[in-house]
Amino acid sequence: MPEYIYRAVDRKGVLVKSRITEKSKHNLVKRLKANGLTPIDVIQTSFGKYQRSSKSGIASVEELMKVANQNDVAKKDTKRRFSTKERISIALSLQEKVTSRDLVIFTQSFYLLKRAGFNNVHALSTLVQSTENSTLRGVLEDIQAGVEGGDYMYTTMEYYTDIFPYIYINLIKVGELSGSLDESLRQAVDYLDSSTALNKKIKSILIPNIAQFVLLLAILFIGSIYVIPIIQDVFESMGSDEQLPWITIKFSEFLKEVQRFWFIPVAMIVGVVAALVVYIKTPRGKYRWDRFKYTMPIFGTLIFSIDFSRLSKAMLLNLKNGMRIQESLEVSKNVVNNYVMLSIIETAINNIIVGESWVKPFEESGLTGSMITEMLKIGMQTDLPTMMEKLVEYMDMDIDNILQKIVKVLPQLLYSVVGVLLIFITLVVLVPCIQVYMGSWLFSAAGV
Repeated sequence: MPEYIYRAVDRKGVLVKSRITEKSKHNLVKRLKANGLTPIDVIQTSFGKYQRSSKSGIASVEELMKVANQNDVAKKDTKRRFSTKERISIALSLQEKVTSRDLVIFTQSFYLLKRAGFNNVHALSTLVQSTENSTLRGVLEDIQAGVEGGDYMYTTMEYYTDIFPYIYINLIKVGELSGSLDESLRQAVDYLDSSTALNKKIKSILIPNIAQFVLLLAILFIGSIYVIPIIQDVFESMGSDEQLPWITIKFSEFLKEVQRFWFIPVAMIVGVVAALVVYIKTPRGKYRWDRFKYTMPIFGTLIFSIDFSRLSKAMLLNLKNGMRIQESLEVSKNVVNNYVMLSIIETAINNIIVGESWVKPFEESGLTGSMITEMLKIGMQTDLPTMMEKLVEYMDMDIDNILQKIVKVLPQLLYSVVGVLLIFITLVVLVPCIQVYMGSWLFSAAGV
């Protein structure tokens, strides 16, 4: 069984730390609570009885089958052989970080095995042997133990939200509940790939411009705090009546006041941020924050389209497997965690119960385009699963178009901000420096 190191607090508030073996993390948490202990953290340090594989990933069904055929041999080896890295990890209670690439490789491999006809237990046991990352291997063993005990995969994944994203877990949940795990795994791979590609694209735009902005801001503050006073002293020491530009003087005075009373703006910023965080944690604050996400400039439309696309894909899976619309909405709503979208879905479900149109809440929200609502209405009159397929294709194209617009607009916006800052630096810092360089102040110093 896997081995864990846990920290917990007893009823008297005493901290308890120990090492223990248990079938799964879920079972260990239950066991601790049953003994009056409140778990703080549980770290898995033993990763099963399989020998470490030299492969970092699996690329084909043939390789997976080869690994699967070696399982019977591995099962006969009852003595666990730890690598040096694992011994160090166990000794220090450290965990390897599970990267998005590790998660993509696992999901792709699991998808290939399911397409090859493997059941969940056989597929997981194969992947345990083939997974290089020790932390992920331990998590997979925990998931396998849960499946062998009759649980769904997603129920164990919910204990590892630091590894499996919320959307990922609920895609698996939809697949398991609808009987279309293969398709859900494919969607999960698409979700991970698209998220990674989107993050890289946005970072490639933001990081250089933000770095440039920070550099220019540093030049502005350093020039105003150190260079400008030096220039002013030079003028005064030489007896010149030359004056610095008024904008330079005003900005320098402003910075001096900020230096004197720095704690006031800092306290204000901390207070505003803390108040926002507390407010967002309330139901009303969370709803308004999620509403802002859908209506914010530049990214709002993209965020809504991605959420609605996930909902449509999940509904399509459920409808194809014979679920009614109400049941499909109930199961599919878990693939989004935005309160606004969830409230729309709940209203749609209530409309079905009272015999009204479930499309109406989406239409009245003001977030869904007329094209989407019309396609849903036509689907209700004809064949909804077929229309949902077309809607999913349309949403994919729409998301691509929105991304292209963002890629065009975002750099222009950032360049505008950097340009304004550059002009301000020129007026505040560079103009006085040019005055010194040109030497015109020497004439007034000489009385000419």
